[in-house]
Amino acid sequence: MNAEFFYIVIIIGIGYLLKQIGVLREKDGEVISRIIFKLTLPALVVVTFDSVEIQTNLILLPIIVLVYGIIVSLLGLVIFKNEEKELKGTFLMMSSGFNVGLFAFPLVFALWGIDGLSYFSMFDVGTSFIVFGVSYILGSYFSKEGLSLKPIEIVKKLVKSVPLMTYIFASILNLNHIKLPEMVIDVASTISGANIPLSLLLLGLYLNFRFEKQFVKPLLKFLTFRYGVGLLVGLTLFFLLPFEEMFRYTILIGLLLPVAASAIPFAVEFKYSNENIRLIATATNITIMVSIVLLYVVANLI
Repeated sequence: MNAEFFYIVIIIGIGYLLKQIGVLREKDGEVISRIIFKLTLPALVVVTFDSVEIQTNLILLPIIVLVYGIIVSLLGLVIFKNEEKELKGTFLMMSSGFNVGLFAFPLVFALWGIDGLSYFSMFDVGTSFIVFGVSYILGSYFSKEGLSLKPIEIVKKLVKSVPLMTYIFASILNLNHIKLPEMVIDVASTISGANIPLSLLLLGLYLNFRFEKQFVKPLLKFLTFRYGVGLLVGLTLFFLLPFEEMFRYTILIGLLLPVAASAIPFAVEFKYSNENIRLIATATNITIMVSIVLLYVVANLI
């Protein structure tokens, strides 16, 4: 297990090094990100769901994530009630979503293989509804222009999410015991092989160790809230849920993942200030590092 974590950190470090020496630039991450979310990740989902059997209790995973996201958002409204309106929206957008596709999948595959991916794929379904539903609404509501979207806009966001639509499509095929042609699976398998290294390199590419001093106090408050609630709920469910160990590991690890990658695009769309956009970028970097440490500790202790 220690070796797997070491290899993951090394590849992230290579991405960071390539940025530092100028081989890659941070803006190259936009292209890599599109390749991951629209090609390699969907291919990995297709391969995963074609090779495993979805157990009935796995359907509970997205429901648990959805309920957790709503509860955390309501708690966030209380915790951040005294913050300036746009800053409150910034924290609420980051509080309930998780970076599953880029961060969790490489780690899970290294530790548990393709069977583990089936659990986290279902976890990511719930995350998608939280990110494109709850987080999107709260981010829009607390922007300077206020809430301007309609329910149909949220539906459009969900439908345009290639990973989410792939999850739903692959789940339907799996539950109905429908197999895709072998050639399709072979091609998808080849493409999906690039997902893990690209995801880890992308994390390294976006890694930044420069933090602005004015962000220290609000970030400490946010990190304490996010990881405090995540650890409390995750450990409670891990020891109390009457399901198999992998199900409980998925909940525990899932609730300790970094901030969702969608926070910055949402902030730009809602015309948040550059200061708050930089705050999101800083929080994203910090949560990546914090999550690596926490997951290493959790994986070695439990």
